[in-house]
Amino acid sequence: MHNLVPIAAQNLGDVLDDVFHHDDSHRALVVYDLDSILSRTLTEAYRTALPKGTFINFRQTEPEEILATLESLEAGDFVALVQSRSFRLNAFRIRIELFKKGIKVAEHPHLGRMDTEHEATLYVDALAYDKSYYHHTGHTLKNLLSTADGAVVQCGEEKLIYRGGFEDPKINIGDYSQMKNMGGQFPIGEVFTESTELTSLNGRTNVIAFGDTNYTVNIPPNPITIIIEKGQIVRTENSTDEFEAVLKMICEEEDIVWVRELGLGLNRAFSKTRYVSDMGTFERMCGLHLSLGAKHGIYAKEGMKRNSGKFHIDVMLDTDTLSIDDTVVFDDEKWLV
Repeated sequence: MHNLVPIAAQNLGDVLDDVFHHDDSHRALVVYDLDSILSRTLTEAYRTALPKGTFINFRQTEPEEILATLESLEAGDFVALVQSRSFRLNAFRIRIELFKKGIKVAEHPHLGRMDTEHEATLYVDALAYDKSYYHHTGHTLKNLLSTADGAVVQCGEEKLIYRGGFEDPKINIGDYSQMKNMGGQFPIGEVFTESTELTSLNGRTNVIAFGDTNYTVNIPPNPITIIIEKGQIVRTENSTDEFEAVLKMICEEEDIVWVRELGLGLNRAFSKTRYVSDMGTFERMCGLHLSLGAKHGIYAKEGMKRNSGKFHIDVMLDTDTLSIDDTVVFDDEKWLV
């Protein structure tokens, strides 16, 4: 994987410059493990991109020492978390606590789920940061959704119809100028919202990938059609045992399967045919995804506090076009704005 390191170093260098505006006037810390192809690749790439950085091997360092180093950081410093799984330090929630101190954070979790050379290559490609594309496309879509009355998702013959407007859209495009915290999970590239009234969503659409009961990406042999009435999945066609297991898991806890988030993925490294096994990464795919289940960390609804539900499971759509009001904004697997 040594051939990937220079590409990853270039991409991460651009992220450090254009997203985090990092320079040597602030400290940089990389906490890493070496348990996967990607964690080894990114660690070496960060060593190139951050020649003055401090590097801590999570597996070979006592928790107290890691905590002491993290607590010594100051506002404006930068931390990268390169994790084959997800780092835990007792009750210390690393990213949350660092954000409280005004520290910039790039989190790379669950890298071990993408432990093949092919997936590692796609992941490194997805780190590439085209500032003009992300800023223009992200803000334009956000502005369109902010004032829209509705939208139509066309998947072959199937239509999913949104009416009644959307919640305030959020962007994950590497522009933190209007945000309290600077950073999050990488790769990036997404605009997301949901219906103002969940019950206003009706229609049919086709699913080409979903997070299964192990939270890894499952690609069914043929698209699965989901039928949505008043914001809930009421039945499926051409389904699989694995997808039905996901729906059953949600129903057992929440009685019904709500459809919540409408995600507009912007990352052109991922597509219907270029996918990785970690759904938290793949959901940035250039195209559309929905979330199933009552849980949402951003939007509260009547009877649903933020994060009050148990499940938020992403499903990727076989989207032909997306129209916001009367404007076609997505066609032929690319954004037209």
